[in-house]
Amino acid sequence: MDLTWSADEQAFRAEARAWLETNVPPAGLASGDTREGFARHLEWERALFDARWAVVSWPQAYGGRDASLWEWLIFEEEYSRAGAPQRVTQNGIFLLAPTLFEFGTPGQRDRFLPTMASGEETWCQGWSEPDAGSDLAAISSRAVRDELAGGWRLSGQKTWTTRGAFCTHLFGLYRTDSDAERHRGLTYFLVPLDTPGVTVRGFGRLDGDEGFADVFCDDVFVPDDLVLGEVDQGWKVAMATTGSERGLTLRSPGRFLATTSRLVELARERGAADPLVRQRIAQGQIDAEAYQLQTLATVTKLSAGEHPGAESSLTKVFWSELDVQLHETALGLAGHDAELEDSPWMKGWQFALSGPIYAGTNEIQRNVIAERVLGLPRK
Repeated sequence: MDLTWSADEQAFRAEARAWLETNVPPAGLASGDTREGFARHLEWERALFDARWAVVSWPQAYGGRDASLWEWLIFEEEYSRAGAPQRVTQNGIFLLAPTLFEFGTPGQRDRFLPTMASGEETWCQGWSEPDAGSDLAAISSRAVRDELAGGWRLSGQKTWTTRGAFCTHLFGLYRTDSDAERHRGLTYFLVPLDTPGVTVRGFGRLDGDEGFADVFCDDVFVPDDLVLGEVDQGWKVAMATTGSERGLTLRSPGRFLATTSRLVELARERGAADPLVRQRIAQGQIDAEAYQLQTLATVTKLSAGEHPGAESSLTKVFWSELDVQLHETALGLAGHDAELEDSPWMKGWQFALSGPIYAGTNEIQRNVIAERVLGLPRK
């Protein structure tokens, strides 16, 4: 693997860094999981889009720059280095969009990708249900065929929909064949949340943010052109989305490299002398760089037409547990100051704790790794 950047890639980095240093909001923004913060974040997302930095690896026709995956990694690294706001459009841009490029019709891509890139339309993920969390195949929400109208009637409840209280659209799985086996008979739908029969009920979290929501569908009509992929083949489409969620796009290495840099700065400010603390910081730096190298290897495979498949579960376990470890080390260094409500380390730690749960719990991911990566027998 050649770890040197070309002249064009270095120029791309310089352009991205210069724009970000000039345009990133200097005082930061309120949490994107609050109504006020979400609105402010969308203003920032629009500025990114207008400058064609919102989706650099997408085709120009959809607001991108036709950048390579290598250049996308460079941009993500510079974005995190600059301390730019978390992307509230990430469920659409980083999870749904790769699935649309793979399974969507030309009409679906033309309809949804430009408004997704600009933040005009925002997406939440409708997978978890009250009785189907880590076990996605246990979902009971259903879709019944309406031949006369040329579409489907959706019913059921989705829960833990991140930023669902503010988003305009939902992508999710619904059971279209109740007699099929658990992983079969599922269909992937794209649902506008202003459709008659949809009820969005937001609820608060312990940290005070209000973006989570339950989404109820009561005989909601969805036309055929809002089915993504084939009917009854939604599990295959959903696994493509989970591959993005667990693997490359959701958590780029730049995020963790920036966190370790801030952790080192904190240690210097606090005069950290405890050798065990210094060892944890050094290990965090090593792990962040290891994740960067692993991601470069993944991009190399993707560029050669390969797909990581179940290996994305390895990636997900690694980055989620690294995130917790880095923030716990920071909290130990920050001491009582970390208990302040507006402490970025405290907020980051609270969010990091959810990492081993969302995108498939790490317990489930370890089962996937054992069975599909290592080839161990099922218990």
